[in-house]
Amino acid sequence: MPRFAANVSMLFQEEPFLERFALAKQCGFAGTECTFPYEVPAGEFGDKVAMSGIPLVLFNAPPGDLDAGERGLAALEGRSGEFRDSLKTVLDYVEYTECKQVHILSGVVDEDDQLDAVDVLLKNLEYAGDLLAKEGVRVLVENINIPGYMLRTPTQAIEIVRALSHKNVKLQYDIFHAQMLEGGITAFIENNIDVIGHIQIAGAPNRDEPDALGELNWGYIMNLLDAHGYAGWIGAEYKPRSTTLEGLNWGRDWGISAPVEKVERPRYKTRKENRE
Repeated sequence: MPRFAANVSMLFQEEPFLERFALAKQCGFAGTECTFPYEVPAGEFGDKVAMSGIPLVLFNAPPGDLDAGERGLAALEGRSGEFRDSLKTVLDYVEYTECKQVHILSGVVDEDDQLDAVDVLLKNLEYAGDLLAKEGVRVLVENINIPGYMLRTPTQAIEIVRALSHKNVKLQYDIFHAQMLEGGITAFIENNIDVIGHIQIAGAPNRDEPDALGELNWGYIMNLLDAHGYAGWIGAEYKPRSTTLEGLNWGRDWGISAPVEKVERPRYKTRKENRE
């Protein structure tokens, strides 16, 4: 049975960010994930996660300067000190949320520099894997479909994970990105299930609800994961076509749906009360 986590950075945007965690539970999600929690102080953020009643299962390490186009630090030459400092921030949020997985973003690297960047990335991932293992936190690596991103395809990402061969560094397999760049979802899962630590889903080609309107057979994929004994989380990381609640029918077979609002029914007086 798959365990779904709502990505509250992309879902429930009709509600304030800190209110989305509790709403995810009301809709039947077993966990939550988010991209960057850093605009909220760690203590306040951790309180909201705790109050939601379901765990935060994943967030991203600091990405560097987003406004300047940075998407991670781990593969950037000359930035290893800054990368290591960013892990102190990660540990602060881990302490307050008890989150057990962190995605380390590799970063955008010029094509001519990517060969040298491999060594930088491997060394930084090894450091992060060792450091976070002491806190029981798994490091995840993901391919992202962004021009210039160090790991754009699942093949590139899995090569890094296997080359490092660190027991605390696993692949974050985003099936939407994989379908758009390489396809071959079934074969990839079967060949790499041993190092897949987290999965994310969205409909292809529009990154909307993971339902029958897209290219992929989600029922088949979930059955495949069950057959291989996958026990990790599956993050629902998609852009709803309309509101999040209106689009949750994709998850009804797994207990996910919009919460039924309690309607206050009028109370009719008894005949005795009417006489009085």
